[in-house]
Amino acid sequence: MTLRWKIVLILAITAIAAYAVYPASKIPLGLDLKGGVQLVLRVNTDDALKFQTQTEMEGLRQGLAAKKVTVGGLDLVSATSFKVTGVTPAEDNAFRDAASDLGTNYNRVSGVNGTYTFEMKPNIANSMRQQAVEQSRETIERRVNELGVAEPSIALQGSTGDQILVQLPGATDVARAKDVIGSQGVLELSLVDGGPASTREQLLQPTGGAVPADDEVVPGQADSSGGDTGTVYYLVKRVPVVTGADLRNARPTLDENAQPAVSFTLSGAGSRKFGDATGANIGRNLAIILDGRVQSAPRIDGRISTDGRITGNFTQEEAQNLSLILKSGSLPASFTYLEEQTIGPSLGADSIRDGIIASLVGLFLVLVFMLGYYKLAGINAIVALLLNLLILLGFMAYLGATMTLPGIAGFVLTMGMGVDSNVLIFERIKEELAASHGVRASLNVGFNRVFWTLLDTHIAALISAAFLFQFGTGPIRGFATTLTFGLLANLFTSTFVSRTIFEAVLARRRQVATLSI
Repeated sequence: MTLRWKIVLILAITAIAAYAVYPASKIPLGLDLKGGVQLVLRVNTDDALKFQTQTEMEGLRQGLAAKKVTVGGLDLVSATSFKVTGVTPAEDNAFRDAASDLGTNYNRVSGVNGTYTFEMKPNIANSMRQQAVEQSRETIERRVNELGVAEPSIALQGSTGDQILVQLPGATDVARAKDVIGSQGVLELSLVDGGPASTREQLLQPTGGAVPADDEVVPGQADSSGGDTGTVYYLVKRVPVVTGADLRNARPTLDENAQPAVSFTLSGAGSRKFGDATGANIGRNLAIILDGRVQSAPRIDGRISTDGRITGNFTQEEAQNLSLILKSGSLPASFTYLEEQTIGPSLGADSIRDGIIASLVGLFLVLVFMLGYYKLAGINAIVALLLNLLILLGFMAYLGATMTLPGIAGFVLTMGMGVDSNVLIFERIKEELAASHGVRASLNVGFNRVFWTLLDTHIAALISAAFLFQFGTGPIRGFATTLTFGLLANLFTSTFVSRTIFEAVLARRRQVATLSI
């Protein structure tokens, strides 16, 4: 590449970087600089195990009914076990056959008087706990992204493996953030067998006070149009027609009375199940249950396949939050808030000011040293260093990387690395000049020999930064991000830009006897 094209390339990169950085607000600030909310959550993984155990138990109940095997009862014992009682000797073989599929995940222990206990295998339980935590992290990340928080940080932390750190830079509505993050968002659409009734006793009066085996009692909100705002109860099928897992989309809308509501669209499989169920139960009521509470129970007037609507006493914000929660998917378990910390912007202002002062002082001392020790060649190093920092900021602005307090530390470290690279090159050039080699020959040898050394050290540092970014949390990632961009920019400026500056100066002279270095 000719000298002219080298200069054009450097000027073009400088212009692009300057355009990316201006204005400086293009670079988002992290929690420690901008302020915001930090939450530490513990995932109650027993909820996920309990849900799985209940699902398996209800599946066994349906399988026994299909094979016409009668048992005394099925009862949940713990989050990982349930018990079957009243299996008669005559039907024992048929029961074992119906329960054979449970052997994959559950150990079966027989007891006296036709009793069987199913206990989840330890390895399955451990795997499900890990899956519940990871699924919770992914769901929270989707919900936070929908909230519009810039550069949130959601990461696992702690030695117990069930804690999640959530950092929301710039978040101001803490209550809304907690509601959106912590709501389980479990949606179930189930057929109604009774209700609404003002009390459980009134609801179960037709059944003699007992809850049928395939039903459950679910509370709900009374219809406010009648002036009643208390709790009512419904008797609904234990196994829902469709769940939130069958949703394809959800969005806020208005009902026929122009009140906030949430419309949803089902997936292909969900549409088929919903269409079959509603087509076969015209005239019955369908309960729309969210997080264990009936939101509404409209009458089925015809076959419904793809779309539905959730109505209730929603505000516009509640309808928006609900649609966001449903779109992001339900949480496999509830949370316990271990820590909630609100960081004010004053801390960020202090950190930014101190960081800028530290950077400027460090830069000034570096400039003084380079000019004093390397004379006019120090100007070359200063230009390369300033361009290095500009390209680093341009990288961050283009990719939307967040500047954090550790990131400022990486920024200062980049200055030191840039100077170190130039020192290695300049010292090699001085050695060549001391050996009575020509100026141009000394420059070529200095840059060519040191380039491979710099390449090796930068690659090693990039590998370290990659590990920091992969396994670190928010602040560590901020440092790793700045370090990575600084390494890439430094390799370019210390070898290509610095060499081009020397070549541009020497190109104006026919004979060069000395070099101010």
